[in-house]
Amino acid sequence: MKVMYIDTSSSFLYFGIAEDNKLLVEVKKRYDEELSKMAMVDIEKAFKKAKVEPKDIDKIIVVDGPGSFTGIRIGITIAKVYAYSLNKKITTISALEAMALSNDNSDYLVPMLDARRGFVYSAIYKKDLTTALAPVHIKLDVLKEELKKYDDVLVITNDDIDIDYQKESYSPDILKIITKFKDKKSINPHAVNPNYLKLTEAEEKLK
Repeated sequence: MKVMYIDTSSSFLYFGIAEDNKLLVEVKKRYDEELSKMAMVDIEKAFKKAKVEPKDIDKIIVVDGPGSFTGIRIGITIAKVYAYSLNKKITTISALEAMALSNDNSDYLVPMLDARRGFVYSAIYKKDLTTALAPVHIKLDVLKEELKKYDDVLVITNDDIDIDYQKESYSPDILKIITKFKDKKSINPHAVNPNYLKLTEAEEKLK
């Protein structure tokens, strides 16, 4: 079984292809504003490096958010086009789930993404990936108060967030993520949509 993973929810492209619990290829590359231009270029290179054709993929796992509104749409669009045009199975996971799963050496794992204006996207996961706090768009000060309830906390982030806990940067364990979620229930490609956890700026103004 060949599984493709794609995450463009930040300024990075995280991409991988695995077959039978073996990672064939992975991409971990930062693009910033060039993500929309370069993501497909490096994905095509990765397929060639792995000697795999898109039609050979059995399932696609795509991160649906939270994170960069533009970035999330890029990954979801790529994944949906592959899934729909090639009739492939597809499922979604949270960027926060992927972050927690890749750094599991504390009792409580707190993936965190800067959402600006004093807010973060975050969640609190136990080591077995069950949630103590489900993914949420939350004021950082409120989250700090919530974290006082827990011992042995690890914050996982690539952002410059002012919080007094042990921190680790995020670099996805793509094989581990694929292994964990490859059997997650598939959904219709048309049902794959961004999960921003908050309104877009345009929606906020309209509201």
